[in-house]
Amino acid sequence: MTQLTGAVAVVTGASRGIGFAIAQRFVAEGARVCITGRDATALDTAVKDLGGPEVAIGMAGKGDDADHRAAVVDTVVGRFGPIGALVNNIGINPVYGKLQDLDLGAARKIIDVNVVGTLGWVQEALRGGLSAGGSIVNIASVSGVRPAPGIAFYGVSKAALIHLTEELAVELGPSVRVNAVAPAVVKTRFASALFEGREEEVAATYPLKRLGVPEDVAGAVSFLCSPDAAWITGQTLVIDGGITLAGSVQ
Repeated sequence: MTQLTGAVAVVTGASRGIGFAIAQRFVAEGARVCITGRDATALDTAVKDLGGPEVAIGMAGKGDDADHRAAVVDTVVGRFGPIGALVNNIGINPVYGKLQDLDLGAARKIIDVNVVGTLGWVQEALRGGLSAGGSIVNIASVSGVRPAPGIAFYGVSKAALIHLTEELAVELGPSVRVNAVAPAVVKTRFASALFEGREEEVAATYPLKRLGVPEDVAGAVSFLCSPDAAWITGQTLVIDGGITLAGSVQ
């Protein structure tokens, strides 16, 4: 697999889970990557697992920190060259429950990280040379496509992210393509509360009778960043094992 040979990619929130699987796929297809996250130790381990500093670097920081975003882009450009792909995988969901009980401070934080932070990464990547065939993929969620009781405001933020994807696709074409993927429940630490202790029960509601794994998302993201997707922009690819066809998202 050499679809991304020579590409330089930034994958945010990638010390583990979906982000790490995407970085792995990119390296396997010939790209060099910078991964970000809040845990420096976890990033160091991830960089080793990706193949070391020849193909990967890790930079710790908070995704909603403008100084961190700028430092990442400057480092990547200086080390690997202009950025060719950006995958926005940062996202938080610190609350669970009904919207009527939602703490508004938590709501603002979710929007700031999941939406405003993503736009900030896009702006920095453009400053770092993302153009002329570049690609952006935003990691949304099926909760941004269908109502998702319990994680409703997270879904609101992901719906906003999907619309942001469409707006950016219009603004940045033809030089940069912008797409999103919307996974259902993927077996990661982030989503563990949605299936832990009852995985078989949850999986039984999916037409494909299993939950997602990070590699399911990584393959789709790799495709959207590859030349095979050269005429695709502004789209959201739902990766859900068929669950939205069954009238649910969890």
